[in-house]
Amino acid sequence: MRSRILRLATALTGTLLVVGGGAVAAPHAWTEPAAETVAGDDFYIPPAAPAGAPGSIIRAEGSRLAISVPGVPGQVPATSTRIMYTSSDTHGARTAVTGTYLEPSQPWTGPGERPLISYAVGTKGQGDQCAPSKLLAQFIQYQPPFDVIVEYDVLAIYTLLARGMSVMVTDYHGLGTPDVHDYLNRKSQAYAVLDAARAALQLPGTSLNPGSPVILYGYSQGGMASAGAAELQPGYAPDLNVRGAYVGGPVVDDEYFIAFNDGRAPLGPAFAWILNGIAANYPETRPVLDAELNDTGKAIMRESMDKCAVPLGLAQQFPNTSQWTTSGQPLTAVIDQSPALKAAFNDQRVGTMTPGVPVLIASNQADEGAPYVPVRELAAGWCGGGAPVQLNANAELPSVITGLRVTHVLAFFPSLGASQDWMTERLAGQPAPTNCGALP
Repeated sequence: MRSRILRLATALTGTLLVVGGGAVAAPHAWTEPAAETVAGDDFYIPPAAPAGAPGSIIRAEGSRLAISVPGVPGQVPATSTRIMYTSSDTHGARTAVTGTYLEPSQPWTGPGERPLISYAVGTKGQGDQCAPSKLLAQFIQYQPPFDVIVEYDVLAIYTLLARGMSVMVTDYHGLGTPDVHDYLNRKSQAYAVLDAARAALQLPGTSLNPGSPVILYGYSQGGMASAGAAELQPGYAPDLNVRGAYVGGPVVDDEYFIAFNDGRAPLGPAFAWILNGIAANYPETRPVLDAELNDTGKAIMRESMDKCAVPLGLAQQFPNTSQWTTSGQPLTAVIDQSPALKAAFNDQRVGTMTPGVPVLIASNQADEGAPYVPVRELAAGWCGGGAPVQLNANAELPSVITGLRVTHVLAFFPSLGASQDWMTERLAGQPAPTNCGALP
């Protein structure tokens, strides 16, 4: 299995790197019921007031997958159903989120009954066209001259399906649906992951039941979402039979993420996505941002709003956030000087609670995207709270790659086999390994 994963990783590495040049569409302004069916993109328009308990299915319909199993022409690895379900926004209000349930073609041969993997995707962007449920049906979306987005999470998703694991992929709050996608929002992402699992377990005609075992799984943005879900699950979704969480390459602290990467041109749009989400969720921050951002900063916010992946644009021309502000100070200084912004950013920090399930964390010490230091602090905090945590900090990368700025992307691959073996052991009821006594 590991060799097959590595072959697939090699084939898709170039595809992953293409994402760095992607963008689509034009920016817009910044300043339990019966399941229903609708046609086309109307599927993504939610009811005015989403009803039902979190995880209730609003509507569901069959969908397609763009890629068959490698080496098996015509063989699709799963039956695909897209779902709109009720979830909660960052303040606990009801909202509608979309996603895709994948019923595997392969039988489950592991211990016990078939598990559900609630899968949290990596960074896709902030435009509605970036929604994973749309990309799974297209794989690649392109508009000239440089507007490209690739569904790179398909590698991990298909290897899970190959093991006979069912997979539910959330689109997150605001991707696909009209709301602003609150990128790297600790609570809304976590709620979307947990409620996606609830919705999948209610979907009729699958091999699952309400008590089926659930594993939380994600890398990068998805690692943060999985981490948040693991923390919030005991209080928010105690009904789920969660057996463990894989937290890969997570962003732990949005402000630290900005400070660590300030000046790195490819990541500028991610800062704008964070700010767009903060402004949408915390109205008290809007006057601060209006006053503190100069015309360049505001233009970057607008331009980034509807983009996928890491778009080419103003953010690449002005990579230092000190170029975005009226004071000439970096964004982190602006955040620290504003009580409203500081409170909103503090609300996004993972690690304020302790998971009730075993956790496997994977983080490369040379990761230039999701820095290692706060990840280790997260592991230490969870260990101190009594959670069984295994921190794998030395994912193997070829020596020619280590130290380059693509480390965060490529560190995704070595942990695929190890994370899935770890999940299988948790499903078998084996004691969870932990290195809390000697974290690397």
